[in-house]
Amino acid sequence: MDSRAPVVVLPPSPDGGRQVTIHGEDVGIAYSLFDVLDLLHGADLPTEDRAIDDPELIEWRGGGPYDWNGTP
Repeated sequence: MDSRAPVVVLPPSPDGGRQVTIHGEDVGIAYSLFDVLDLLHGADLPTEDRAIDDPELIEWRGGGPYDWNGTP
């Protein structure tokens, strides 16, 4: 069984956007935590508040769920 999280949120770019992948596929750029939740919802993944802190669901790279604006 693969132990990697199905969702990966990459570090913020200079404009604050963070590339999001789900199961290795690029699904979009998020500019806020709400954007990440929208992408999760579109992929039928959990979108409860606690989902953002679940390391089995989301791997946050270069900063956590509250790090945006290109400054992790």
